[in-house]
Amino acid sequence: MNRRMSSNIGKTFGWALILGAWALAGCGGSAGPDEPGDTLDSGTIHISVDESFRPVIDSEIRVFEALHRGAHIVAHYKPEAECLKDFLVDSIRMVIATRGFTEPERLYINDSMNVDVRKKVLAYDAIAVIVHPGAPDSLFTMQELKDLLTGKSAKKLRPVFDGLKATSTVRFVIDSVLRGPGLSPNVTAAESSEGVIDYVSRTKDAVGFIGVSWVGNRQDTTQLSYLDKVRVASIEHPMLPRKYVTPAQFNIFYRRYPLVRDLVATLKERHRGLGRGFYNFLGDERGQLIFNRSYLMPATQDFTIRGAELRE
Repeated sequence: MNRRMSSNIGKTFGWALILGAWALAGCGGSAGPDEPGDTLDSGTIHISVDESFRPVIDSEIRVFEALHRGAHIVAHYKPEAECLKDFLVDSIRMVIATRGFTEPERLYINDSMNVDVRKKVLAYDAIAVIVHPGAPDSLFTMQELKDLLTGKSAKKLRPVFDGLKATSTVRFVIDSVLRGPGLSPNVTAAESSEGVIDYVSRTKDAVGFIGVSWVGNRQDTTQLSYLDKVRVASIEHPMLPRKYVTPAQFNIFYRRYPLVRDLVATLKERHRGLGRGFYNFLGDERGQLIFNRSYLMPATQDFTIRGAELRE
């Protein structure tokens, strides 16, 4: 074999190695360590969710996974304060709570995690006030609720929350209802929203505070069973004295009911992955319809507003 032929064979063999390596890299069966393992409609991700929204988010996940068989959303339900800590947990793609990030939090997340975060209001929720079916009172003014929560009420009633300091319900009441004073030592802390319902159902002088998605959906057999155990109280209209309203969608939308709050999704994802897919779904028609059927007020889509009062 002469030198020229040997050289040509060497070049050909070298190019074959390069092309082979390129083909293996491009067509390999598994993603590299820096490549995302999920897409907009497939893969597995973890999200952090305020416990008080468990019924409606469970419904959202069931429908999304039914539409996308390769998608798995693992929801971790926690008190809101624990959810907000997950802004800085890399394995949590989305946080669903009653508030999103502040501007200082956004800058800190961007800097520490090298990720752009986004947020949007998904729906408007209400704090439902529930009482025992045999309770003599199911009508409250806002002043009566304030007196009850601060221990100034002449009525011997016991307020019940899904915790004492870390939950979104407690934070909302302290920030938006009491606006300064702390809760009375007379307040009872249950372990969860279900715990609040159970306590009120067994305690005639109890007054419970929970998210309306736990008792608003009369098409849900579990919630129907809850409504057999407790009554949803009516709160005085903020502009019409002696007019009492329940947390029905019509009253939430027009702020006729005074205890209304936002439900916010915060997405922190470096690529167009499953977090983005679920985030988009929650704001699109099908996701918003689930909020609507759960008696929250959808924030991004227009639906017929239910004007009927919740069953008492």
